[in-house]
Amino acid sequence: MAIKYSIQGALIYLAIAVLLLAFTARLIRRRRLGDALYAASFVVVLVAFIYRWIDVRHVPMQNLFEVFVCLGMIWPLSRFCRRAMRIGGDTVDMLLGVIVLFPAGFVFNAEPQQLPPALQCWLFAPHVAVYMASYIVMAKAAVQAIYCVAGRDRPADPELVSYEEGTYRLVLLGFPLLTLGLILGSWWGKLAWGDYWGWDPKEMWSLATWLIFAGYLHARALFGRGRARLTGAIAVAGMVAIIITLLWVNLSRLFAGLHNYAS
Repeated sequence: MAIKYSIQGALIYLAIAVLLLAFTARLIRRRRLGDALYAASFVVVLVAFIYRWIDVRHVPMQNLFEVFVCLGMIWPLSRFCRRAMRIGGDTVDMLLGVIVLFPAGFVFNAEPQQLPPALQCWLFAPHVAVYMASYIVMAKAAVQAIYCVAGRDRPADPELVSYEEGTYRLVLLGFPLLTLGLILGSWWGKLAWGDYWGWDPKEMWSLATWLIFAGYLHARALFGRGRARLTGAIAVAGMVAIIITLLWVNLSRLFAGLHNYAS
């Protein structure tokens, strides 16, 4: 663990502090203050992302440091889910923001790196961006699913949908993004390495993640809302596969492959 004594590091630490203050404000039932601080944290992370973009002179999604900064911009999804989809969990989202920004601030190397030739393809940015969006959506789905596995039915706010329905709606939103990510990745592989599929460990775990959430949708269609604990457990398993895809495959020496540049 190392503190980053830089403008980039200061922005990340400020965002973490503001998110923690927003979470605390929610706990003491100062909702308006919490919402304002949550929105402010997004602005800080956005500034950090833009600053990184200017500093490295390419879209900052190359390595795990840049990816986790990108994942910290969770506020727009929280607002969309609550306003348009009637799904709660925005208080937990504040903690999710802290969780993803912490390794960016204290763990991963922030030294600028030159893009390798494979990442100079125009598909680099849309492929990674789509996957990052899908991962955030599925993380929210997993939080809803944990309540289902624990036997919880509905949130306290009567305007919000049940946890089971929230999980389903979020997976319906995230699954097409996972699918698009796979398609863009295969297309990128064809342009960069001459083949649509290389059986790389990252590709295999991405496919495994897709299959697990496809299994969730199949189980949900088969059982409906009556097997909330089973379908919830599948959604949580899908999130575990995402964590493996995002972290373990990149960092473990057991999974050496074309995608290890991300570490």
